[in-house]
Amino acid sequence: MLELRNVDLRADPAARGYQKQEIVSVEFAAQPGSLTSSVGTNTYNAGDALLAGADGDLWCVTRDRFDAGYLPLPPTQHGEPGRYRNRPRPVLAKQMVEAFRCERRSGGDWLHGKAGDWLLQYAPGDHGIATHARFTLVYRAMEEDR
Repeated sequence: MLELRNVDLRADPAARGYQKQEIVSVEFAAQPGSLTSSVGTNTYNAGDALLAGADGDLWCVTRDRFDAGYLPLPPTQHGEPGRYRNRPRPVLAKQMVEAFRCERRSGGDWLHGKAGDWLLQYAPGDHGIATHARFTLVYRAMEEDR
């Protein structure tokens, strides 16, 4: 299995720009814990957002990243549990040809992908993995991908 540490997709000619378009259901963690997503364990702290995607997959987002990246859908008020839409923002993505694993952040959780899944880079040192089915459901190619 390919192991990826400190990977930077900005220098990879096979990576392209995409935007996520998804409405999610959100709860906020009352205490630290972990959940299992389709690509691995996600640990979280009290106050972090626990999300359920359009495909039913679960993951967590730190509270600061959640507040910057998601907008509540009425009648939900910001910071309350409910339905949210992600703010459009570019992400670099590369479809992988072999099984792989990568760290979400340096020293963080390890995520696991299969051949055909997508390695995502939200920012340098901030990564995710999307199964191929999830990727095709919620990500759209950007016209200008760099």
